[in-house]
Formats: sequence, structure tokens, C-alpha cells
Amino acid sequence: MLRQLFTADHEAYREVVREFTAREVVPNLERWDADRLIDRDVWRAAGKQGVIGLAVPEEYGGAGQPDYRYRVVVAEELARVGAASLHSSFGLQDDILIPYVQDLGTDEQRRKWLPGLASGELIGAIAMTEPGAGSDLQGVRTTAVRDGDEWVLNGQKTFITSGVNADFVVVVARTDPAAGSRGFSLIVVETGTPGFTRGRKLDKVGLHAQDTAELFFSDARVPAANLLGTEGRGFAHLMERLPRERLSIAVGSLASIDAVFAATREYCFARKAFGKAIGDFQNTRFVLAEIATERDVTAAYLDACVHGLNAGTLTAVDAAKAKWWASELQKRVIDRCVQLHGGYGYMLEYPVARAFVDSRIQTIYGGTTEIMKEIIGRDLAAGN
Repeated sequence: MLRQLFTADHEAYREVVREFTAREVVPNLERWDADRLIDRDVWRAAGKQGVIGLAVPEEYGGAGQPDYRYRVVVAEELARVGAASLHSSFGLQDDILIPYVQDLGTDEQRRKWLPGLASGELIGAIAMTEPGAGSDLQGVRTTAVRDGDEWVLNGQKTFITSGVNADFVVVVARTDPAAGSRGFSLIVVETGTPGFTRGRKLDKVGLHAQDTAELFFSDARVPAANLLGTEGRGFAHLMERLPRERLSIAVGSLASIDAVFAATREYCFARKAFGKAIGDFQNTRFVLAEIATERDVTAAYLDACVHGLNAGTLTAVDAAKAKWWASELQKRVIDRCVQLHGGYGYMLEYPVARAFVDSRIQTIYGGTTEIMKEIIGRDLAAGN
């Protein structure tokens, strides 16, 4: 089906991103995976090329271009070369950190952090998850107590993307234990803060190059001015911005589907078995036909969600549908593509095998599939 999401400007931008990936990403992918860490140099290069920070207003060093379709282009081009770890890291910066600072920050906070986030000189992280609080964010136990002109933080976070490289972390902390969901706030903790330490770099099933860490806070003192947004509205701030994060994951899922499907289709018509290409067997053609159809139907919904985000009409329910469906489809498609590759699909030298391990997290982070269905189900129940 002819896709009508992009304009000529988006396709011109695609060429910029494609040149960036060829020069800065592809030559380094294997080393990043081996090192379990992405070089900071690629962040700075991305900033110079406008691959990150595009939506940051010009007065803070960005291009002032909020059209989310440009982010979709970046996702597609990174998926095309198998850079899932980098896509996840850049997605955190552009789809979570920058909007938080831009929407919730004071003028002083914007001037302090946005230029570095846009240029790649600064890397940010957000610390929600704890050992005992994943999908249930109201189970967060990390505390922040006001002491004069400072907040004193105590607690532990885990599974924090960019936790090793981050120059600052937006921490979800309980500031009023008696206030329930209105007792959480967002507090920025910068690298070098006494009492703030990083634990081990976590060894994950996939996304090996993406640094994911444990964080610890032991009487960590930060200035009161590092409160992001309104005290006590941290939970509301999170909920307001989760639709964009979940759409980002869904867009990444579709981009991965496209890349893996293209490689699998090529493989099927090049690989011979029993005297003919395996793509000429009916079963193979049926599998490819199913994937192509599911992909096109999913793309139509996600493209509508992208337009909704641009227009400010994307709802939490819309994003939940997009997130669970696209991420679950990604798992199913890649699994079938591994099967079509046979034994070669189990070899990490083949992109389909790397995509297989990288994709497993998609139905978990940003809200599990089960949580997405609960959000949709509650909305349906409320309408009766």
C-alpha cells in the first residue's frame, strides 16, 4: 500500500539520517555491542546533524521542528542498519527527556539543560523503575525530603536506560508519603552529586550496546531548584507524557518489522532448497503474505497516531493500543522470520537473530502488554 505519511521534506531529511548512519553508526555497531556501551561521540555527531534534538526550540539550540514524522524517519533508518540499542537511547532523549524539560522546566532549567540535550553534549535518563516497583509506579519507595534549600534523596532504581552515560537523571521520588498518588515529584539529580552512585551495568538478553544501570541514592542532596514541574504532581506529569513514549516504542517496533521483513524476503528468494527458492514454496509465500498484510494494517493505525500526536489529540488509550499491538506483532513477525531463515536465523551474524533478542523487551518496557490492555479495558468499562 502506498504510504502517505511523509512529504518531500521528510524524505530529504531521510537522506541526512542515512548518511549519518553510514558514517557514524554502521562502522561501530559490533564494537558497541562488544563494549556494552555506545560512544558519546555519536551523540555529539547526532546533535550536529540534527538527528537528535530537532524539536528543541531554536532559542535553546535546536531546530524548533516538533513534527513527529522526523522522529519516525530516524527510527526507520536506525532499524534499517540494525541499531536497536542506539534507537532506544536516542528515543529516550528525544521522546522523554527533552519533552519533560521543555514542558515542565523553568526558564532557568531549560537554559541549563536543553542546549546540551539538543547538541548531544548532555545525555539524560529518567529513573522510574525500582526493584519492587515496575508497572505499578505507585509502589515507588525512593524518597525526597525537603531540607531548607535542598532535597535529600534516599532509595534505589533499576533498569535505567542510559544510566551509565547519563549526565543527569530525572528521579521519580515520593515527597509526601501521606498523599497517595499526589505524593510524587520529579527531581533532577546531576552526575557528581554526593550520595548518588551507579551500580553495575546490567547484562541484558538484548540491546547489548545500550547502557542500562542500577542507581543508588544515599542522603543525596540536590538543590531545591532541581524540582522539575510541580511538587506533588510527578505522577500526573508521568501519565501526561506516557502516550508519546508508548508511540515511540510502537514506531520502533514497526521500523524493526520493516527491516527484518525486507531482509527475510530477500533471503527467501535467494536461498535454495529442493531445487528451488524457498520463497517459491506455498507455505513460505503464505507466511510472507501474512506478515505483509499485518504490517500494512498496523502502519495505517500508527500513521494515524503520529498525526494525532502532531495535532495534540493522541490519547492514552490510542497510544496503549499502538504500543501493545505493534510490539506484540514485532515479536511474532521476527519469530517467523527466524524460522524462515532456518539454522542461519539462530546465528548472531545475521540481522534477524540480533533483532530477535533485541525485540523481546518491547512488550515489557514503557508499560507491559497487560498494562496496556488494562488501560484500554478500563476505558471501555467507563463508557458503559
